[in-house]
Amino acid sequence: MLFPRAHSVPRVRIACRGSATRTATPFATLGLLASAGTGTPGPQTRAGAAFLPLAHVRGKKTKTVVTLGELPQGLIVAEPPLPLAAAEAEDSPAYPTVVLQARRNMLKFDNCVLLTRVGGFYELYFEHADEYGPLLNLKVAQKRTSAGPVPMAGFPFFQLDRFLKVLVQDLNRHVAIAEEFPNGPSEKVKSGGLLHDRRVARIVTPGTLIDENFMDPYANNYVMAIHLPEARASGPAPSSTEDGSSSPSHGDSALVGVAWLDLSTGCFYTQPATLSSLGSVLARVSPREVVLDKALEAGPSHSVLSILAEERYLVTYSPQGELQTLSEWAPMLESEIPAQTAEQFTEDEVRAGSLLLHFVKERLRGLSMKLQPPLRFESMQVMGIDKNSMRSLEIKQTIRDNVFRGSLLHAIRRTRVCAIGSPSTSLEVINLRQELVSWFIQEEDLRDSIVILLRRSHDSQRLVQKFAMNRGEPDDLLRLASTVKATEDIVNLLQASIASHKLEEQPPPSSSSPSPTKPSQQADCLSTMIGRISLDQPLQLAQRIKDAIDEEGLVQQHQIEDSEAGEMIALAQEIVKTEGTDADGLLLPKGAATSSAAAAAKSGKKRSAAATTSLRDHYGEDNEVWIMKPNASPGLARLHKELAALSQDRAELTETLRARLNAASLTLRWTPGLGHICHVKGKDVAAAATTTTLSASRSTRSFHQPEWTALGERLDKVRFQMRAAEQRVFAALREQVVLSLVKLRRNAAVLDELDIATSFARLAIEKGLTRPVLKDNTNTTNTNNTTTQQTIIMGGRHPTVEGGLAEQGRTFQRNDCLVGAPGHGRAWLITGPNMAGKSTFLRQNALITVLAQIGCYVPADYAELSVVDAIFSRVGSADNLFQDQSTFMVEMLETAAILRQATPRSFVIMDEVGRGTTPEDGTAVAFAALHHLVHVNRCRVLFATHFHKIADLVTERGMRLEDGGTAGSVETYCTDVKEDEHSGFVYVHRLRKGVNRQSHALKVARLAGLPGPAIRIAQQLLGDLPVGTLRDYETHKPAAIVS
Repeated sequence: MLFPRAHSVPRVRIACRGSATRTATPFATLGLLASAGTGTPGPQTRAGAAFLPLAHVRGKKTKTVVTLGELPQGLIVAEPPLPLAAAEAEDSPAYPTVVLQARRNMLKFDNCVLLTRVGGFYELYFEHADEYGPLLNLKVAQKRTSAGPVPMAGFPFFQLDRFLKVLVQDLNRHVAIAEEFPNGPSEKVKSGGLLHDRRVARIVTPGTLIDENFMDPYANNYVMAIHLPEARASGPAPSSTEDGSSSPSHGDSALVGVAWLDLSTGCFYTQPATLSSLGSVLARVSPREVVLDKALEAGPSHSVLSILAEERYLVTYSPQGELQTLSEWAPMLESEIPAQTAEQFTEDEVRAGSLLLHFVKERLRGLSMKLQPPLRFESMQVMGIDKNSMRSLEIKQTIRDNVFRGSLLHAIRRTRVCAIGSPSTSLEVINLRQELVSWFIQEEDLRDSIVILLRRSHDSQRLVQKFAMNRGEPDDLLRLASTVKATEDIVNLLQASIASHKLEEQPPPSSSSPSPTKPSQQADCLSTMIGRISLDQPLQLAQRIKDAIDEEGLVQQHQIEDSEAGEMIALAQEIVKTEGTDADGLLLPKGAATSSAAAAAKSGKKRSAAATTSLRDHYGEDNEVWIMKPNASPGLARLHKELAALSQDRAELTETLRARLNAASLTLRWTPGLGHICHVKGKDVAAAATTTTLSASRSTRSFHQPEWTALGERLDKVRFQMRAAEQRVFAALREQVVLSLVKLRRNAAVLDELDIATSFARLAIEKGLTRPVLKDNTNTTNTNNTTTQQTIIMGGRHPTVEGGLAEQGRTFQRNDCLVGAPGHGRAWLITGPNMAGKSTFLRQNALITVLAQIGCYVPADYAELSVVDAIFSRVGSADNLFQDQSTFMVEMLETAAILRQATPRSFVIMDEVGRGTTPEDGTAVAFAALHHLVHVNRCRVLFATHFHKIADLVTERGMRLEDGGTAGSVETYCTDVKEDEHSGFVYVHRLRKGVNRQSHALKVARLAGLPGPAIRIAQQLLGDLPVGTLRDYETHKPAAIVS
């Protein structure tokens, strides 16, 4: 210490005047230091510190006594530096409060676009206004402040969904929404009298949409998290073995954890995966947003980032958070995870789920969240479709334009709102779906009635989830009640249908008991489905909702809101008309100007302001709109009676004051600026001259009257209590919905299944589809002691190409596929001309397999299929320059994945393997792939090629069906071209046995418009080349060699 303590402490006398601020500051600092010293301040010190003034007020001369021990002892510790954000906030200019609050939120949520609620508008400020204002078609203005102009742009609050769609869905931005929160008395004092605090209430991202109007009702909106274990997340790149392949321990077989959920429905899934299969998982789930651990942000070279960048997924980084175990997920789930299921989760799955839940929780900013217990995708018995097959089969979108129209889902979708599920590998599930479809095909009246009832219902999965997140509105309660009532009617219809069929099937008393018939099996399926519906508690809830909510009042409230929106748009139009330009008018909402002009043209003249009465004026305080019925609760009923009595007192007071003041036009009103006033007009103005006037004009006068002021305050108090009582009733109804959460979700799942079954029945009738026969031949072997897996399709058609041809007035050529059938090979080698339908034949059979295993009828005359565990497709050509991969490299990667993953239960289609290199090398690679599929994978294969030499190699190696043995399983088929004597030709799309050694490439070139000189050069070249080179592949031999 600088000053060691002594027994007797000397005192230091300091004299000062409290006359100026500049002299007060040092002593204030001295007082702070004395308080922080080793000595204890005495009464004099405290008095002196309290005396030091900060205002410019002259005081008398005083003395302050400070003991030496009260001075700071030892080294003075410097205060820590302010954080950067705080330092910036202190140094920032003195902006207005609203702008300052927005600036602070922008600094806090620096990766988001900030929308700040200011009264009836949402506003953007500073660089957000400059950057996003033009993208949103908003005019960027300059807000004048004492610190200088601030760029700003805004839009009315009721257009929030419209602009969120642009920012979130189109631009893939994160949007932070800052709402107004009223300050309480203490907060007002702390904030210097501010009425509102503006805090971020929610962060909206592409993957965390809940109930936005622009969401696709037919598709899930998934957000996915991928967890990479620490040992591999920052590890080296995949090592290579001596043969150049990737090492399985560090390469494509590296394990990762995947979890994804749809916040709008509460569906939650997890799955273990490898880096090699991650692309297929992403293609199947199609997440709108992918979340990775924050630790990966500094390592952009990780292979998972290249997988995500290849398909341009939106990647967001988030800390892992505090969640570590499954038990910590419980507060966010509607029910516990079954113990048997919990044991199956891998550590990577748990970490991925924890990362995902932390990310979603941070974006909801305190909103409650109740998700369904997570399901492990590994145990769901679903057909595997990798990303290449998903793209080449055009299941979700077309290859060429990446649009939904023309895809398989577009061709078969007839559902109301729900999405069509994944193809199943469970024979029991597939047969159950087919039985339902068959029932609804037979029962046309029942089907039509259920479709009508389904249209009366709503997407209860998403409705229930809104209430689970504390976001539901009274309209949503009515929709939920309507859905419950529709569910009850559907159950009654199904029960009546089952009862009538059982009555028809009862045998005569004399006959013996018959075996179960097909209708009885279908009835059992329906009975099982009905048994999954629970209606007791939901019906009670629906009745409470109907008894509580006043639908007429709700309609009136919406009319008022629409009227206010219209008035605001009309005001904007008037301002643009008087102060703006034609370009400014284009910034108004679409339809606003048109509707306004149409209304003006219809009236033929200007509407005067006096003649216009808004709905808000019509439903004013005298006729305030209430959305709850008076009998919704005892308290509300009492308040309605009290309000009616006070309204009667008001009417009586009005008559009393009119008589007293002799003013027949007197009315009792309330205005925001003057409060409760008496208003007179016309000749009665003179009669009210004795009162104290608050406002007046030539023909009106307003004044206070004590009786009306007291009565008005009582009316206001009752109305306030009624609003609070309505909120309590609404909160109680919302709580009842949450308590019925599990039952409502189970019922919603059954409605979705009925929706799909009825839509498949309508599709089957509309398109002439056939019910396929599915078999599980896992344990069945043939004479060669190999598993019998077959695909028998007679008269098959392509589900999407057929529709496109029908629009052009053309018909589709049907073809048979008998792969693996008795007397037929497991692998078909298909040759033929370009444009003759080889690729179409390959894809149509793969798509028919997919349709059969989702429970849909198929476009064929007859179909009998062994259940397929996975479909693999190698069709088309494309490069991947982003990954430095040529066309042939992409082709080989896809082929390698198929050869590694296909099983005896898989179905593989391969088209023109090896065409990206020389004919000799391509032939070798293509034959090697076919040889591997036949001998190693032993799966069903459709293999199309222009390399006719492969057919000769198949014969040489004894792989033809007629060669017999375990290797003999390849059959050759071809398409053809039919020519006439005038050099005209048509394609023969009908498959037949044999090898077609003419590809007729020049015919396709001529159709494509290749110049005549180029065609002649090609013809000369083909005619002059010696035999044994190119003529092995393009010759003028007969069109086909039939085997």
